[in-house]
Amino acid sequence: MRVLVLAQYFPPDMGGGATRAYNVAKGLRLNGCEVTVVAAFPHYPGGNVPKRYRWKPFVLEYVEGFRVIRTFVPPLASQGLAKRFALFLSFIVSSLFAAPFVGKVDVIWAANPNVLSIFPAMFYGFFKKKPVVLNVDDLWPESLNEVGMVDENSLLFKAMRFVASFAYSKARLLTPISPGYVSILCGRYGLCREKIHVVRAGVDLSTFTVAGDKPNCGGKAFKVLYSGAFSVAYDFDQILYAAKILENVDGLEFVLQGGGELAGYVKSRVKELKLNNVRVIDRIVSRSEVAKLLSEADALILPLRDFGKPYLGISSKLYEYQAAGKPIICCAEGQPAEYIRATISGIVVKPGDYKALAEAVIRLKENPKLAWEMAENGREYVEKKASIEAVGLKMKETFELICNRRC
Repeated sequence: MRVLVLAQYFPPDMGGGATRAYNVAKGLRLNGCEVTVVAAFPHYPGGNVPKRYRWKPFVLEYVEGFRVIRTFVPPLASQGLAKRFALFLSFIVSSLFAAPFVGKVDVIWAANPNVLSIFPAMFYGFFKKKPVVLNVDDLWPESLNEVGMVDENSLLFKAMRFVASFAYSKARLLTPISPGYVSILCGRYGLCREKIHVVRAGVDLSTFTVAGDKPNCGGKAFKVLYSGAFSVAYDFDQILYAAKILENVDGLEFVLQGGGELAGYVKSRVKELKLNNVRVIDRIVSRSEVAKLLSEADALILPLRDFGKPYLGISSKLYEYQAAGKPIICCAEGQPAEYIRATISGIVVKPGDYKALAEAVIRLKENPKLAWEMAENGREYVEKKASIEAVGLKMKETFELICNRRC
């Protein structure tokens, strides 16, 4: 099977969308598929396009057995709606210029960004006369409303919902990352259940591995780590206030690693609160470096912000955390919390409750057996259910539904 993946965000870009696209591409390749990826120049989140790409129309490269055709986007930071839409539109246009180099395909998978990827996918689907499958990383525009970027009563929101409805109707199948999306897609957008196939984000177990025999719980040094984007989706104040409560606990360190629009805010808050037990690494690192950081920590944290509604999606970060063999502190309600409880791989606290977060840190630090059991549970689950090989196989089987039967 020959698969074309359209993904504005693709590693070394940060974020769940890039990770998802990479995991599926590699997973399909491991299951015998021929994969071509059309992706934007690396740019997310800070707009720092590497020199080797700047102002070129496209760059052809090979990544772990599949082709990646990188196309032009301007060096803009992904901040605010105006810049984001400029990036979206530039990729929609530039991705079309890769057409002469794509070759034969059997199916087109529109990976990201959200529903806007349907437009270049429809172009390729029309000229290649092949079906289009649309990925759903986030419910868009609902997710923008949840983080306060767009008011649900505004004309812009209504226009976005119209685009989303159009995209969902034009795709032959949808592959949402979370079962929490199904009721919205069926109820609000009127889609039939047979059109929707949940395929989780998964994790590359060859990159994210368990280091050492057991977590360093109960010892003198105990490191709690967040690794990822410094974006509005996360509540870093919850971590910093918890760190303030625990500032007199010997050998306890919080590490925040990543990059993005809130990097300056996080560093300034650490100074304001005079936190000596918090270290900020304001640097975007490679996937292998992220894996190394996770392996060196003792507990990993997902601090989702409280927007007043339970989360319907599941962050790909959780699968990486589990693969690293570490206990997780999940600050969330909804699907992420249900997932952690179901896999018994961490402690769930309410978003914003920094006192409960501090208590969870101490509980893991003082109970090495509990921490180790949670770590083992998480690793065991992703090995059985969420490896990129398993994700790739499920995606391949989903594609076969329309490639073979044309149903």
